[in-house]
Amino acid sequence: MIESRAVVETVSGPRLIRRLCKHWAHRLEVDADQGRVVFDGGVCHMQATEERLEVRLEASDAEQLARLQGVVASHLERMAGKERLSIV
Repeated sequence: MIESRAVVETVSGPRLIRRLCKHWAHRLEVDADQGRVVFDGGVCHMQATEERLEVRLEASDAEQLARLQGVVASHLERMAGKERLSIV
């Protein structure tokens, strides 16, 4: 397994985790309490503090990791609505 980490400066971290987990729950294995989503080929772990959202992705290979990074980033931006996110 390989992994990547991202930090998103936002005060909406808990809300984003809830929205993402609810969105993905109909298709994927989701543990909203733990902020964990299991994708085909990888896992997304999300944790929120008062000022940021931390995302850790684990994938079976570099190709899967790149795919998950794109999927999670695009969904984060969509769920944030009008809030502009900077994913680092």
